[in-house]
Amino acid sequence: MVVAGKNSLEGRTLYLPHMDYYAARLFAAAFRSIDIDARPSPESDAQTLLLGKRYTSGEECYPEIVTFGDFLKVTLMDDFDPEKTAFFMPTAPGPCRFGQYAQFQRMILDELGYDNLMIVSPTSASGYEELGEHAQEFVRTGWRGLVVSDIFRKMLLKTRPYEVNKGDTDEVMAGCLDRASDVLAISGIAHGERLELLVEAMAECAERFRNIETNFTTDKPLIGVVGEIFCRLNTYSNDDLIRKVEEHGGEAWLSGIAGWIWYTNTEQKIRIRRDHTGLEAWKELSKAYLKMRFQKKDEERLYAPFKNDFTGYEEPEIEEIFRNTRPYLPPQCVSGESVLNVGEIIYYYDKGADGAIDISPFTCMHGGIGEEIYHDVTDDHDRIPIRSFTCEETRSDLDDSIGIFMNLARTYQRRKKKTRTFPPCFG
Repeated sequence: MVVAGKNSLEGRTLYLPHMDYYAARLFAAAFRSIDIDARPSPESDAQTLLLGKRYTSGEECYPEIVTFGDFLKVTLMDDFDPEKTAFFMPTAPGPCRFGQYAQFQRMILDELGYDNLMIVSPTSASGYEELGEHAQEFVRTGWRGLVVSDIFRKMLLKTRPYEVNKGDTDEVMAGCLDRASDVLAISGIAHGERLELLVEAMAECAERFRNIETNFTTDKPLIGVVGEIFCRLNTYSNDDLIRKVEEHGGEAWLSGIAGWIWYTNTEQKIRIRRDHTGLEAWKELSKAYLKMRFQKKDEERLYAPFKNDFTGYEEPEIEEIFRNTRPYLPPQCVSGESVLNVGEIIYYYDKGADGAIDISPFTCMHGGIGEEIYHDVTDDHDRIPIRSFTCEETRSDLDDSIGIFMNLARTYQRRKKKTRTFPPCFG
């Protein structure tokens, strides 16, 4: 739904939350391809929390405070005009508090007198129908943007711990984001033409990453990172935890965004079979399968230039995640990020990782479920160390906690039974 007094984005600037900066940059470019002026919201800082906490009670989860705080910073800009501004805040069904973000923000903005400020709030099941005639065009371009952000993030994290000159990888990452954004933002071209241009850009970026001066070794512990999707990706919320892993001599494999999309696709098929019968069910399932077919084709084409780079870093299929999770969280009883987190940790174990970290908000339902399950997962998988970290306003002990965890990971690395596969660049 579009939660606003007016329902047109024409003439408005649409601000996107920083789930992470890379995805927000590329997703905003996808919006610009259909002539919507979109950009990431301001970067989070101390003012973010000051504003976010001013209008929340403390019962809300941390991502709500951060995303709303960043939106409120927009209202303090010198050129702010509520009638020319919109905020992008998706929602979803189910018990997670995320489903209430848009309604809560609408209520507070109305109280502040910004009733003409639009909140664009599609659901995970709506297919972005709120964008009208451009919905399907945007969905495919937006999907490509999210896949590209996952690919670039993987290259960043597998390269940065081994760079010879500090900062080189981040510099290449910034250039690659610019290159891909330019392609994604082109308006008025066919999907096939955009894909060819994007694959060309990805091949160029693959070479840029490979040309970074590096010293690859096989002794850095590999840490799989899962958790609530916002907190694990938003570096401000998690106190840049992955850089701390790197500073302590480790390498991180961070769960991306595309896996969540594949999970919601699977959930969509389950809902169709549950809620529809006969010809109607066949039609709905056909549309769902066709969408997934195009998504898979795009994903494979965009990953192709990086095939050798990701040897040993292959992403799991959603069916494998379900198989891994089933002994601990039966799918008929539990759904959502808990399923993905448990399944992905077991996948990282099978790939030879040396430990796993879950990053979730304080009091997060899925984080709490995972923390209880991880004891059994550890017992059943060679005592691989798994540590849950909660996002809070301050974590003065985070560096020490990471250091202790990395010592456990090194101990496990010396005795583990699973062998890790390395890409050719490791030699």
